[in-house]
Amino acid sequence: MCVGEDDPQVSRCQGRLTHRHGRWWVANNGRLPLRFPSRLLFTGEEPLPLETGYTPLFVRGSRDREHLLEVFVSGPETERPVALPGDVTRPPRVWVLTDEEKLAVVVLGQRYLLHEPRPQPLTWRQTAAQLAESRPGEAWSEKRVEHLVNRVRTMLSRDGVPWLTREEVGEPVGNALNDHLIRALMMSTTLVPPDLALIDAA
Repeated sequence: MCVGEDDPQVSRCQGRLTHRHGRWWVANNGRLPLRFPSRLLFTGEEPLPLETGYTPLFVRGSRDREHLLEVFVSGPETERPVALPGDVTRPPRVWVLTDEEKLAVVVLGQRYLLHEPRPQPLTWRQTAAQLAESRPGEAWSEKRVEHLVNRVRTMLSRDGVPWLTREEVGEPVGNALNDHLIRALMMSTTLVPPDLALIDAA
């Protein structure tokens, strides 16, 4: 499979797919790492197994190009999904938040909604201070913000969204839990840039 045929930064043999022990494996034979959704695979590392279904593999090329190879592994009794061009688009899973929860996560994640490069969540203190300033009569505190955000995180985690608990992320946690939460809310369109209007309204 040819990937990045006109890109001199992609190795002529960037990777290799092999089948053994009843599974498909990916090895990196190129100079650049292969990027999986959750990790990088470098030359010399042990091959990684592919799960049943679709797996996107990315290779970073020259001039900020990124080449995608989407691999589909069928299960023992499954067939490749058929094209459905006439079907109605399935809407994303959107979580229903209370007004307080929505405002708290919008303020917490405003840098993401503003499309800042390499955004980070606000701290509990920064979030509470901004809310207290815009809504002085509502007794916003760090503990209240933390409680609301943790309630949203718990809801998504119970619904199967990964990387929202300390056990999944591991120590040190840092901003990882809130970072994953905001990204999950945005990917599901539970949070969208127009929600920044809630801050202006406050």
